Amino acid sequence: MNIHPSVRMSLKVKLDKTNPQGIYIDEGSYVAFGAVILTHDMCRELHKDVYIGKNCFIGANAIILPGVRVGDHCVVAAGSVVTRDVPSHSIVAGNPAKIIKSDINTGSFGILR
Repeated sequence: MNIHPSVRMSLKVKLDKTNPQGIYIDEGSYVAFGAVILTHDMCRELHKDVYIGKNCFIGANAIILPGVRVGDHCVVAAGSVVTRDVPSHSIVAGNPAKIIKSDINTGSFGILR
């Protein structure tokens, strides 16, 4: 795994251990309790990297699927299922996650400014 030393993760975060080298989390990001970051899909025999940018917030019980890139300064709402890339400076929510707000700015740990 390539996780920047400044990243914070709550207890019970689930990081995919089948393809751990495929997880990249950049500086200043926060992953809340129960969030799941997957880098493989057994039924499709798929192994793809997941990238989470700088100063992002991944909400409680959110699921990030294989191959997804979350841009810098993003918020993924609690319980969201992220199936596609998230552009920088966005808030996404829902299942599947959709952009609900753009042009946001976050500080450390994805706190809105």
